[in-house]
Amino acid sequence: MNNLFLIAYLDLKESIRAKWFLVYSLVFGGMIALFFIAGVTESQVMGFSGLSRLLLMYIQVTIVILPIFILITTVRSISGDRDNHILEYMLSFPISLKQYYWGKIIGRFITVYLPVVFAMVVAVVYGFMKGASIPWDIFFLYTGLLFALSSAFLGIAFFVSSFVKSSEVALGIAFFIWIALLAFIDIALISLMMQQRMDEQLIIFIAMANPMEIFRVAAISLFDPELTVMGPVAFYILDLMSQSAFVLLSIAYPVLLGLVFAFFGFKIFKKKDLV
Repeated sequence: MNNLFLIAYLDLKESIRAKWFLVYSLVFGGMIALFFIAGVTESQVMGFSGLSRLLLMYIQVTIVILPIFILITTVRSISGDRDNHILEYMLSFPISLKQYYWGKIIGRFITVYLPVVFAMVVAVVYGFMKGASIPWDIFFLYTGLLFALSSAFLGIAFFVSSFVKSSEVALGIAFFIWIALLAFIDIALISLMMQQRMDEQLIIFIAMANPMEIFRVAAISLFDPELTVMGPVAFYILDLMSQSAFVLLSIAYPVLLGLVFAFFGFKIFKKKDLV
């Protein structure tokens, strides 16, 4: 167990020293600062005002930026160690493959998750100092949704990194995954599939299987429980389950998806040539 947390600590220190971590933190921190400078919290659009509107805009931007940041910075985690011969050096110590693999995941998760949540905490603290009302329910639910989204793409990234030996190929696969999921982020885009006379339930199932899409719908439902902005699709979702049940599903499903990908990645990692 000590070796597990030691690997996590080493990966965390390595990530913090890397330039990408500085850029990663500045992007999300800069978005919050830009929203405040633009006076987002002092305006009102469609009934949303104050910190509620800022968090809504922050989440909408995060949907696109967070997955690609996690993929491109994590997909080279194991393959990069293999290219630099760090993996061979690490395994010369009394460290098991299990401790190395899951330790890397723990350390990288802390690295990618904390800056995103910290930016939201800064927004809440600043809003509190300005006397704005704090939407604590939305804040904690968004924290859970970000945890779930980070878990899903971290698991996918480690799955890819477990069987790809070249960092360049790993980056190419990461961009392909991000673009493919981004193409289905809006259910309206799948209307092209409806022209092929496909079953509507199948179309919605494909959309909801996308962790980016289920994250987006859950985030919208916190402000619009009736999902009126989504049109007929909302009626199908609300007929299946309540809004609270859907939010819980949108947190549990990406976490489970990430664990499944991470588990299969570990199975591949154990069986492949390590160096």
